[in-house]
Amino acid sequence: MRAVDIIAHKRDGGILSREEIAWLINGHVAGEIPDYQMAAWAMAVFFNGMNAEETAALTEVMLRSGAAMDLSGIPGPFVDKHSTGGVGDKTSLIIAPIIASLGIKDPMMSGRALGHTGGTLDKLDAIPGYRTNLSAREFRRILAKDGFAMTGQTRDIAPADRLLYALRDVTATVESIPLITASILSKKAAEGAEALVMDVKYGSGAFMKRKSDAEALARSLVHTGVLMGKRIVALLTDMDEPLGNMVGNFLEVEESFVCLEGGGPGDLMEVSLELAARMSALGGKAETIDEGRALCEKALAGGKPRQLFLDNIESQGGDVRKFLSMIGKYRSEYSAEIRAARSGFIARIDALKTGRAGVQLGVGRNRAEDPVSPVAGVQFHKKSGGAVKAGDLVMTVYAKDEPALGAALPQLEEAVEYGDEAPDARKLIWQ
Repeated sequence: MRAVDIIAHKRDGGILSREEIAWLINGHVAGEIPDYQMAAWAMAVFFNGMNAEETAALTEVMLRSGAAMDLSGIPGPFVDKHSTGGVGDKTSLIIAPIIASLGIKDPMMSGRALGHTGGTLDKLDAIPGYRTNLSAREFRRILAKDGFAMTGQTRDIAPADRLLYALRDVTATVESIPLITASILSKKAAEGAEALVMDVKYGSGAFMKRKSDAEALARSLVHTGVLMGKRIVALLTDMDEPLGNMVGNFLEVEESFVCLEGGGPGDLMEVSLELAARMSALGGKAETIDEGRALCEKALAGGKPRQLFLDNIESQGGDVRKFLSMIGKYRSEYSAEIRAARSGFIARIDALKTGRAGVQLGVGRNRAEDPVSPVAGVQFHKKSGGAVKAGDLVMTVYAKDEPALGAALPQLEEAVEYGDEAPDARKLIWQ
């Protein structure tokens, strides 16, 4: 085979065989096919797409390009969820201990913030001592003990995805649905999950801005997952506004813990419980979604998820006592308040503008090597639908330093939209 022939075949709208895809991907991982040819192939895929069989073949080849977690000997079932990313989305921290409390194992391999979207690993790093760079042996031990474990992708897990994603990021091919599908599912299959719930977000703060694009990605994920032998479902969830009342690394951990104690804002709890209910059904603990939701609510009321969350902190090297003492107190000294510019109602808080301001504050990063601040973020005191009088407190803002605070405040003020009447309630979940 020749790479140029495979590129030309896809450029002309052809369908690639599994053998052609495997030869190309494995050759790139081995360093035999240069970046410029892979970039040309990615652009051909971007314009001409892939059918379901091609996408499944690409996903399996990327999965098999490296190591996978060996969960043999650990009683299952193994169920995980994946979110396509957003602002204030901390549902993983809430769902994992809930699911574990029902007897389902959640092997969770997560990522870091890049751009305006948050990263689960950065949130967990805000807990004193918490380790997310687990070895395979540690991952197995903690998963068996606590029912869930949180780790990052190692260089050995699906290396083809790591290499291809780096090219997509600099060649304007990130939005390709087949390439997104293969990237997500190759990592999720490598972590050992037997069943998956996909949270595909749409709206200003999401990767997919339009609902129709999110629907297309959801269909691709489900079809490909089924072809790979996975039990898989996908939900579309709204990310036009930040999820919950906190955006920031420690702030979101704190809010997740509040949710596990039975509190938490309504939008965050609604999305978390819907995803957890789906996971409980896929894990065989509930026959219907309603039954699964009832099980999750009962578990929360009983307090076991909260305790499992604390157990996991200890298992992954964190200091539980110090964590508990930081709740409500661990904040940056560089802070400011944003107050209502006029009387009326909060019509909308734009998620994308909030997320971009978060990068300025130190919550996220523009480059993979940029540091993040555990104490930067935003606490909302009012969300969409809330009545305000001019001068009412809308949000408290925390920054990594004084210049960052000054840069972010105008963006956050612009993110708040006002109206004379209460806006219609947003539909958070589409099934």
